[in-house]
Amino acid sequence: MFAALGRRAVTGIAVLVGVVTLTFVLLRLSPGDPAARLLGPSATAAQLTAQRHALGLDQPLAAQYAAWLGRFVRGDWGTSVATGRPVRALLGDAWPATVCLVGLSLLVSYLLGLAVGALQAARRGSRLDTALSVASVTLFAIPGYWLGLMLVMVFTYWARALPAFGAAGLDAELLVGSARLADRLRHLALPLATLTLIGIGGVARYVRGALLDVVAQPFVTTARAKGLPPAVVLLRHALRNALIPVLTLLGLSLPALFSGAVFVEAVFAWPGVGRVLVEGVQARDYPLVMAATTVSAALVVVGNLLADAAATWADPRTRRGRRAA
Repeated sequence: MFAALGRRAVTGIAVLVGVVTLTFVLLRLSPGDPAARLLGPSATAAQLTAQRHALGLDQPLAAQYAAWLGRFVRGDWGTSVATGRPVRALLGDAWPATVCLVGLSLLVSYLLGLAVGALQAARRGSRLDTALSVASVTLFAIPGYWLGLMLVMVFTYWARALPAFGAAGLDAELLVGSARLADRLRHLALPLATLTLIGIGGVARYVRGALLDVVAQPFVTTARAKGLPPAVVLLRHALRNALIPVLTLLGLSLPALFSGAVFVEAVFAWPGVGRVLVEGVQARDYPLVMAATTVSAALVVVGNLLADAAATWADPRTRRGRRAA
């Protein structure tokens, strides 16, 4: 088990290095000049040249990459070109909001997706199964930013029930206790619903297929022949075995979830890493974009490793096979 996880960790590090390198090159090739954005349209050519030299943008691309990588590994993530604040401080303020949004979305979407998928498998071929299949495929195919805008239109502008932007109201500092918690939950509702609705569709489809595969296995037929109730057969025998490939899906869904969170945070002005990343790209803030991309990619790699470890631990056949080897 540990040897396999070690190999996956090496692969994950290679993927992380590739993502960071590609992001660095694409940033430098994209149009726009950080020095010009920092100094404004009235800057002279001499001022722009001096500012590029101060930012290290006049060096060869390989030298810039080596210098940035060396500083980043040592813990020096640089200073934001747009705000002048340390990048580590900016991301330190932003990452709890992203972890809260993504973590809650992952939990809720998997719980509801498991329930919907199990219901579809139990009612296979019925009208309910068909309706839920259409709904799950539709939700899975909808772009996150479009769904977010539609939820804003319905619940903010039409129903006037939920706020659309930010993580707290303007008077949040004056609120205490349950009133402050209610304000936070109201602001969290729409971005969480956007990510969760998309996630439910994919999980439900996967769980339905995994359950139907497991139901066709001989041990399920044996459990039914013993006279066990259908609910017991489905939950205790079929669902437990179907959860093993679902754990693998958990690792595969993390990249899509983080990339979707970038657009959702931008739509709802949620103060997370995704919003910081979008603002950094718009401002050509190289240090901020590189640090945010690296942190996001590292979280995805770590999440995949944890999902692989959970899937390996949950599958006794894998453990027995490796012990026998």
